[in-house]
Amino acid sequence: MVINELTIEQLEKAANMLRAIAHPMRIAILNFLEDGKKRTVTEIYKKLGIEQSTTSHHLGIMKDKSILNSIREGKNTYYSIKHNKLSTLIDCINTCACD
Repeated sequence: MVINELTIEQLEKAANMLRAIAHPMRIAILNFLEDGKKRTVTEIYKKLGIEQSTTSHHLGIMKDKSILNSIREGKNTYYSIKHNKLSTLIDCINTCACD
């Protein structure tokens, strides 16, 4: 089955991505990463004022659902948004939340 040129598998992947994003702290993380810079877990948890383990948990979920990239450099792992188009979704969420 194909709906608007997306297969069922692609629709399932999109739904899983949206479910992964649908958490206040994950939206906050995506807002912080939206500028395109790679950031470490330390930078993220300090900016958001949450525990390192909580931050790592949220990052892991978003990485698993193909929302984030991670690159290991020495002792640090750097996270960034995997798809540039997600910035449009993040902007939309921010705009709609302010209405």
